[in-house]
Amino acid sequence: MNCLWILLLLVLVLGWKADGFEDLDVEDEAAAVGGQDVASGLFVALTLIQSAAAKGAVCLDGTLPGYHLHRGYGSGANSWLIQLEGGGWCNNVRTCVFRKTTRRGSSSYMEKLLQFTGILSNKPEENPEFYNWNRVKVRYCDGASFSGEGYDQIHGLYFRGQRIWLAAMEELMSEGMRNAKQALLSGCSAGGLSSILHCDEFRSLFPASTKVKCLADAGLFLDVADIAGAHALRSMFEGVVTLQCFFPQNLISHIQTPIFLLNSVYDLWQVMESIAPPTADPSGSWNSCRRSHATCSTAQIQVLQGFRNQMLNAVKSFAVSRQNGLFLNSCFAHCQSENQTTWFTNGSPVLKKKV
Repeated sequence: MNCLWILLLLVLVLGWKADGFEDLDVEDEAAAVGGQDVASGLFVALTLIQSAAAKGAVCLDGTLPGYHLHRGYGSGANSWLIQLEGGGWCNNVRTCVFRKTTRRGSSSYMEKLLQFTGILSNKPEENPEFYNWNRVKVRYCDGASFSGEGYDQIHGLYFRGQRIWLAAMEELMSEGMRNAKQALLSGCSAGGLSSILHCDEFRSLFPASTKVKCLADAGLFLDVADIAGAHALRSMFEGVVTLQCFFPQNLISHIQTPIFLLNSVYDLWQVMESIAPPTADPSGSWNSCRRSHATCSTAQIQVLQGFRNQMLNAVKSFAVSRQNGLFLNSCFAHCQSENQTTWFTNGSPVLKKKV
């Protein structure tokens, strides 16, 4: 897997040309449509990893990576939840150069205070299982799901996702995570993919006595055809490797650590960027449906149903494992663990008194 990402970043350095996902607002828009956050009142300060520079563990522009940590207490004092931030990818020099002028490529643009909601909330009525855990949001600034290794000297691009991952874990272990009785690695979107890629590596940080699990929220990116018959995500990476080991559907059954998948079968980002991307819909006939299923025509609903069926088929072998779990729902949403309205509110479904 590391070899795949090294190849990916080497190709980026050489300036591989492809249609990029440089519109960083697409994921924010998808998350917003999924539900507005209820203000939790908790804002957590950004901590830069000072030791990262010596390790070369830097953001795309060479700035220090960072995280937000809110300490646990009581019964959660020795429990840790690590949330890997999402935010798409850059896939060529042009999109990566643009990205380093944003918070997803440079800590210079990151919020100094970040609101913790959903799975990161400190309120038991909003987050009954994890409210008093040590909760961490690791910021995403490498453009490749905390993976990859490379440097483009001409354009000043540091592709150091794997180093950032290692530096962040080392820092958090020194902050007390090494004493964890239980630890959960989670992530949303590109961070959800990263939680899959790093799940077993996360497990290896702890002794066998520590209960370790992973949660991938909206990270089940499928290799599917769009409405024009093209494969948007596959074409994005076809210049890297012909094997499709980037796609989680080909990875999840090989993860040794218990992992839980949270995903919408009508994942909003994938509808917008994989099923009906603008390149496949020049007439704009999907513009309304891409954002609200209530406006979809019968034919468009059939396309969405087809995507749903492909997702269900993709997890068939994974679902039979007794150590794993999944919750696939019909919400027209993306990143449900980070939005309060899709994470936990009055009337949220429970199973055996668990959220």
